[in-house]
Amino acid sequence: MSGGRWAGRGIGVAVLALTLAACGGGNREVPLESFSAEEIYTRGEFELESGKPQEAARYFGEVERLYPYSEWAKRALIMQAMAYHQNRDYEQSRATAQRYIDFYPADDDAAYAQYLLALSYYDQIDAIGRDQGLTFQALQALRAVIERYPESEYARSAILKFDLAYDHLAAKEMEIGRFYLKRGHHTAAINRFRVVVEQFQTTTHTPEALHRLVEAYLSLGLTDEAQTAGAILGHNFQASPFYEDSFALLTGRGLQPEARGEGWLRQVYRQVIRGEWL
Repeated sequence: MSGGRWAGRGIGVAVLALTLAACGGGNREVPLESFSAEEIYTRGEFELESGKPQEAARYFGEVERLYPYSEWAKRALIMQAMAYHQNRDYEQSRATAQRYIDFYPADDDAAYAQYLLALSYYDQIDAIGRDQGLTFQALQALRAVIERYPESEYARSAILKFDLAYDHLAAKEMEIGRFYLKRGHHTAAINRFRVVVEQFQTTTHTPEALHRLVEAYLSLGLTDEAQTAGAILGHNFQASPFYEDSFALLTGRGLQPEARGEGWLRQVYRQVIRGEWL
């Protein structure tokens, strides 16, 4: 963690921070203006290491307020964004990280600030049943890390999280599609599974989406589409249990998984054969 190169100075930090705390105790509180930027910053580090990120954010903010154009203020700003994030105050973390990017776009820690901004969305992604707006925002912010800072230490983590968030969106489409399918709303279900096949084809949900399309199309009597979905499934995921299930469904009706007709799935099949899909 980039901000950590100023954090964790061990016993020296703790002793100085405790000294500052003692100065503020008793009947007379010493105003923060009496301390240097480094001393206030160090107190913020101490609070962060002590598991008090809210207090840490306050001290880091005071550094910027009292010494706005100092090197310590720049350091404190990125540390404040990190402290807010540790406190799960994602909105403040995002705003602070964005200020850092705006003020210091060429700084070494700009990549970390962008990564924190992305995490402020990503860490709020909950169960797939909730609104996916945050997931879209997380994807956009993670993409910014990957594209703007490809050589940074955060790019690899951003790629992994991007893939997980992308998979999360596909899972949402699958959940809704299964809901419709169980209730016999086959056309609505097909629309959801189609989104997965066309827009989220690199996710782990694609084999099941193709199998559910076989189920739905067979239920509607649209055998060409069902056979084509089975052919795509067999071409790309022949070892999948979903292909075994689709194969059994099709052969049970005297059908084979093969490309037929001229619907949207036939176009996908052509892309598969040309190697343009998956």
